[in-house]
Amino acid sequence: MKAKEMTELNLRPVRWDDVQAVAKLMYLSSVANGDAETAETPEDVEHNWRATGFNPETDAFVVENSEKEVVGYWEVFDGDEHAKLHFDGYVHEDYENTPVGDMLFQHAEKRALEHIPLAPVDSRVFVHSAMNIKDTYFQSLHKKFGYAPVRYFWRMEIKLESAPEVQPLPDGIEFRPFVQEEHVRLVWEADNEAFRDHWGSHDSKYEEWYQRKLERPEFDPTLWLIAWEGDQIAGFSQNRYLNEIGWVGTLGVRRPWRKKGLGLALLTHSFAEFYKRGIKSVGLGVDSSNPTGATRLYEKAGMSIANNYVVYEKELRAGK
Repeated sequence: MKAKEMTELNLRPVRWDDVQAVAKLMYLSSVANGDAETAETPEDVEHNWRATGFNPETDAFVVENSEKEVVGYWEVFDGDEHAKLHFDGYVHEDYENTPVGDMLFQHAEKRALEHIPLAPVDSRVFVHSAMNIKDTYFQSLHKKFGYAPVRYFWRMEIKLESAPEVQPLPDGIEFRPFVQEEHVRLVWEADNEAFRDHWGSHDSKYEEWYQRKLERPEFDPTLWLIAWEGDQIAGFSQNRYLNEIGWVGTLGVRRPWRKKGLGLALLTHSFAEFYKRGIKSVGLGVDSSNPTGATRLYEKAGMSIANNYVVYEKELRAGK
């Protein structure tokens, strides 16, 4: 694919038959940034478009060239009551020095501004946009439109050459199988509580959380590790497959059970479960400034940084 006939670039809303083309564009971007392992599949893209509160007809759009090839994609996602918005964009590398990026960004900002009247009257309205630290084109594009870096994240991984040594659970705590009908709301509540002191976190609504976690195409309840003390959930590791690797999607320990070794036990038991299933590479994402010391925990478990990401921010309206 080579950039040509710039006058025939066309921006339009996505259609459901764009799923394969958008996933391919995402994959090419991931490969260029050394992240092929975590590229979204067409099934992931379709699942994301069905997220609660997301309307592809207004919230996602593509740019196609004169040959009807998708050369750019962008989406605007409402992360919290129209006050915290997220951008996610991709431009084919052959079109980086063309109007495609500006076309997408200008339309995305126009859509973002439509959220302001819908947000609580006293709330601060802002946009977050995350990208690989290697993607200098996207960083320059965001700076051009007035965005600035505010936070850094890591993708960490471990290569399991042999069965990992698991750390014991703290006294009084045990794993029990995740029974969806009985436990799902309890895990949702524990998830919200465990992440309230994390940067940018807010309590998720049950329907949103359920769709994002349990309706994923690769959801496997037998991979979820839930640690209990009596009738209380002490911690959890919501694991899943991500392409050909294992992925620790969300690992959390509730405050009363922190500093007791539960996090390390959850992590090493997750490694062991993946290894038992023939998965030798396991990854996760983490805030590099995580306030609970998660980065040190992951390094202690033998994980190392595989890639770096930066979040850019722009304030659309001042407020709380």
